[in-house]
Amino acid sequence: MVALLPNVRAQKAHFKPQGIANLLWAMAKLGELVELNVVTSIFKSLVHKISETPQLSQQDIFMSLWGVMVCCARLSLVSNATTNNVLEKHMDDLFTRLENTSPDNEKDQRIIAMAASWLGRPCPIVPHYQTTISKPQSDFRDQLQSCMPSLQIEEEKSLNSLPPADLLLPDHNMVIEIQGPSHYVSNDFKIRNGSTLLKIALLQKAGFEVIEIPVNQLWNPGLMKPYIDKIKTRINTTPQGHGSESFNNPE
Repeated sequence: MVALLPNVRAQKAHFKPQGIANLLWAMAKLGELVELNVVTSIFKSLVHKISETPQLSQQDIFMSLWGVMVCCARLSLVSNATTNNVLEKHMDDLFTRLENTSPDNEKDQRIIAMAASWLGRPCPIVPHYQTTISKPQSDFRDQLQSCMPSLQIEEEKSLNSLPPADLLLPDHNMVIEIQGPSHYVSNDFKIRNGSTLLKIALLQKAGFEVIEIPVNQLWNPGLMKPYIDKIKTRINTTPQGHGSESFNNPE
């Protein structure tokens, strides 16, 4: 797909709305695998055709909305990226077309909730999230609590109808995400996928600092201490505010 993307602009006049929706979704799914400037250029050249099409299937709207959100998320996570006002306008248009819908599909419910959170709009539904606590997450929580007994830690907490945060430190507006293989494009613990980028950006937009720790960095119990020391330092020295940091190497 990445190899074919340069041909999209030349053929864009021939794309039908369903094909555009499929392409936006697929590009977003690949996350950081596709260069940001390529993603934004193609999104801006194609998404207006979705917004201007009066008759679209709900599936096409949901796929396009999720894709645009991921693109906006990627832009928000890069400090020197251009503003995404144009894409957010398309996001708002797509969301408005879904306002009176009540999807039974849990994935579609979550897309509506995430779009409402991004746009600062009332959320018409409360999505259900299945939560699973992995052993590395549980072990890290126990170790962090042992080192800081008075620290309040909430686990698998859903904030603003968003996907649950692994570990929430409510007194410090901080979220710790233990990132397993499913958060990356090819299980390499380097290239994050679209769902992961969107969750991080939404948490930041809600005012939380997000700390990402790839789970492969915790497979050896002896490696936990440097991460915990770094978190303790940030809690003691960093004013509350949103941002993101990936602790691939705490030292």
